[in-house]
Amino acid sequence: MDTKRADIVAAPSRLPLREMLLFVALLAAVLGVYAVMGGAYSTRMLVEAACYAILALGLTIQWGYAGQFNAGVMGFVALGGFSAMFFSIPINEAFWGSELPGELGRVLLYMVAAILVVLGATRLDRIGVPKRLRTIIAVVLGVVLYLVVINAFRDVTDQIESRAGFIGGLGLPVGVGWIVGGALAGAVGFFIGRVCLGLRSDYLAIATLGIAEIIKAFLKNSDWLTRGTATVSPLPWPVPGPAEVGFTLARAMYLSVTAVMIAVIFFLLSRAYHAPWGRMIRAIRDNELSAAAMGKDINRRRLEIFVLGCILMGIGGAALGSFNSMFDPQGYLPLNHTFLVLVMVILGGPGNNLGTIFGAVAVYIIWIMSEPLALFLMELAVAFGEGAFGWEAPTNMDSRALQARVFVIGLLITLVLRFAPKGLLPEKVKHVA
Repeated sequence: MDTKRADIVAAPSRLPLREMLLFVALLAAVLGVYAVMGGAYSTRMLVEAACYAILALGLTIQWGYAGQFNAGVMGFVALGGFSAMFFSIPINEAFWGSELPGELGRVLLYMVAAILVVLGATRLDRIGVPKRLRTIIAVVLGVVLYLVVINAFRDVTDQIESRAGFIGGLGLPVGVGWIVGGALAGAVGFFIGRVCLGLRSDYLAIATLGIAEIIKAFLKNSDWLTRGTATVSPLPWPVPGPAEVGFTLARAMYLSVTAVMIAVIFFLLSRAYHAPWGRMIRAIRDNELSAAAMGKDINRRRLEIFVLGCILMGIGGAALGSFNSMFDPQGYLPLNHTFLVLVMVILGGPGNNLGTIFGAVAVYIIWIMSEPLALFLMELAVAFGEGAFGWEAPTNMDSRALQARVFVIGLLITLVLRFAPKGLLPEKVKHVA
């Protein structure tokens, strides 16, 4: 029996034929895009796909590792883009050279003090105040202090907008903004996790979706901080820009930066997945009651994985925002920055890091190329119709081709859920006899 077991253990692992075929097909698709669209366009597509791969890795560890459905990816992407803008653009001397920073700091201190006072009021029951009276005092203080602080805050922000436009940036290296973007997204994720991770998965999805819209609304309406709908551009790159070395070379250098980031993230996540921590996370996902019976701190571990995923989303959002060289709060859309990332994870395989990267690149190629391909097919149909039946060409073919993206992605996710519900590269679960 021992000999038989040793033979089983020593047996060579099977050749990953499925993975090889899929990645060869993906490479062929990338080379085809290069041949048809040119180097500059194709390299830009790959850089954006790499940024989306980081976002998808953040979602796959939340959903694939821990079973947490985060429908608010857009909000964390926006926080990363804001950090990339705020820390990297030059300093606005019209703001920093006046008394406005002091006024803004004073109001922010008032805001912090008001929050501490309200939090203190919620704990008055510890000194003998009845709970009902404590609640009334806390609510009254909250309303009064909010009205006082928000009035002073609006006065300062109005002055900033009228005299300086907005506060500007800090003029720091681009990488600082990316790191802080991840930290900011992680901090917001920690707050959301403390409040929402006790909810069921469907309620968690609703809560994260609502919070993402709140983040977008705040950034969009804070003209003193982000210029709102006026946008902020250009954002600097961590590598020489197109004006210095040309579009193709600059984008290739940017692609190398994102490729290194993906390699590091992939290595760390793979180590964590196969470590005892990863096995514990999957045990909580598969059977929470059994994991709790084994003495595992369920809430703490779920919070850890949620915050880690948010950090990756913030870093990916910062990298994507810097590459686009523009911060536009209106440009963050649930379709582009939540649903598309969700499709990438579903196609690749939740919980499989390699499959998630494959899904990110494959889905983004389909997303980008569906418009020119649809336009080409429409032009062929119109040319045939004009010659054979005397049809008149529609005037809005470009917009119709753009809408083909939604149709193609919807069809793709339908086919995947029907024929490969666990993804093209599903998570490999090892069973121990």
